[in-house]
Amino acid sequence: MNTILEEGERIDETGFGSVTIIQKPTDFCYGIDAVLLADFAARKPANTIVDLGTGNGILPLLLSYKFPQAKLIGLEIQEEVSRRASRSVVSNQLEERITILHGDVRDVLTLLMPGGFDAVIANPPYNTEHGGEAAKNEAMKIARHEIAGGLVDFVRGASGLLKSKGDFYMIHRPSRLVDIFCLCRAHRLEPKRIRLIAPRKGNPPNLVLVHCCKDGGIELRIEETLCVYNSEGGYTSEIQKIYERNQQ
Repeated sequence: MNTILEEGERIDETGFGSVTIIQKPTDFCYGIDAVLLADFAARKPANTIVDLGTGNGILPLLLSYKFPQAKLIGLEIQEEVSRRASRSVVSNQLEERITILHGDVRDVLTLLMPGGFDAVIANPPYNTEHGGEAAKNEAMKIARHEIAGGLVDFVRGASGLLKSKGDFYMIHRPSRLVDIFCLCRAHRLEPKRIRLIAPRKGNPPNLVLVHCCKDGGIELRIEETLCVYNSEGGYTSEIQKIYERNQQ
């Protein structure tokens, strides 16, 4: 299929099968955090999955490859970005399995069926509205800062969408772990396992993967810290496996 690109766009291979994605570097391109989150969420099969704040649609695209039978929905507040994600779905001929919705995470329970999904995933903005490094444009600002929905909105939306015993997966900053735990438990999402991510061995973690179960029992497992780079500057063997796991 010939994909028509708009100004400033490019088509990138994801490295997972034949899945490709349309990206516009001046707005936002996905990073390793999306790949790590997809791998973290792929350990338990799910048939119906929602990605809150899907951006360019990378998480539904990756999970469609990891879960060949799953139906996926990506919700994105930025209209242009959501259209780009939809075009990636079409270019991969995944229209029957992936739906991209233009909408606000704060309104998600009016857009999708409450209690109707096996899993919800989220890679929300890491910074508060006025925190972190200033973004270059509005698209990056919304992607990186809690302007169009804060942490509580993602947690509340996830809880509302999930079936009882459904799973919520998120990647965020370790500095927000107390907020994450408090908000999740307040919304019936019991933290079950976390994994800290550090740039290198000996460095403090700068990311954390969190898995919660709706109406789950009290038990939290802390997994071994994942290091991204080795002493020579390349990816560690585990990161290599995460990228290559589904490449046959």
